[in-house]
Amino acid sequence: MPLQMNISLVIPLLNEEESLQELHQWISKVMTSHDFSYEIIFIDDGSTDNSWNLIEKLTSQDSAVKALKFAANFGKSQALNAGFKKAQGEVVITMDADLQDSPDEIPSLYEMIVKDGYDLVSGWKKKRYDSKIRKNIPSKLFNWAARKTSGISLNDFNCGLKAYRLKVVKNINVRGEMHRYIPVLAKNAGFTNIGEKIVKHQARKYGLTKFGMERFVNGFLDLITIWFVSKFGKRPMHLFGLLGTCMFAIGFLAAFSIGLLKLLSLHYYHRPAPLVTDSPLFYISLTTMILGTQLFLAGFIGELILRSKNNSPNYTVLEEL
Repeated sequence: MPLQMNISLVIPLLNEEESLQELHQWISKVMTSHDFSYEIIFIDDGSTDNSWNLIEKLTSQDSAVKALKFAANFGKSQALNAGFKKAQGEVVITMDADLQDSPDEIPSLYEMIVKDGYDLVSGWKKKRYDSKIRKNIPSKLFNWAARKTSGISLNDFNCGLKAYRLKVVKNINVRGEMHRYIPVLAKNAGFTNIGEKIVKHQARKYGLTKFGMERFVNGFLDLITIWFVSKFGKRPMHLFGLLGTCMFAIGFLAAFSIGLLKLLSLHYYHRPAPLVTDSPLFYISLTTMILGTQLFLAGFIGELILRSKNNSPNYTVLEEL
């Protein structure tokens, strides 16, 4: 029985033609010097420059290089998900293609998984070379919120340099914009031995960043999503049913109060009670009972979707090398 490959490197990219050749040479040097068996999986997420042509050249020169080309720009999460499906190594390491993640970190990340027994190790770019106002300060706020929400003590959720045990990436689905929260997805799947390692952050050598300020807004919105999915993703009726019951109960009590006041007015004061529609309780009861019913329906629909969801990939692979 052949020995399992040591490392699968999964590298998503978008318009990184300037850095690909240098990145490949750097990775090959590190792998050869440590005698690792490995594969490099490039996922071209709809590049419009010469990136794919360079990748084709690399695959013809190096049998360790494999690649997927997306038909359009589907996003980093989809690229990672496709790469995880193809990975075969004992340890799967993800990194960005812009040379800001150092391949020299690969051996120590591999050791932390294999020898120290971690399921996942996340890089921490403690010293960064990005703009403080546009990236560093928003990143600190984002990571603080992610720690508080997820209960995972990581300093840098968004670092692209991470290492995983193979069974971790085979048991999680990274969709939408959830690549920032892979540690949370892993924790939800039962892989709780999560570590962190300070890694070197390289200043950008070529081109411009592909991410703007909007990624932090999207990141906080995704944080709310991942919190909800973590708490109620498998039991939406528990949340919506509870809220629906509370709203319906408030509406029922308000309607009961209206009826009681009308009866008391007739019995004790022997005069016609005011019109029901003149009481603010009527509108409170009407609104809350409608909201309660809608929340119940939302819970039922959520349960139906959960039981009939289609797990087909939401990306299109145009070519595979």
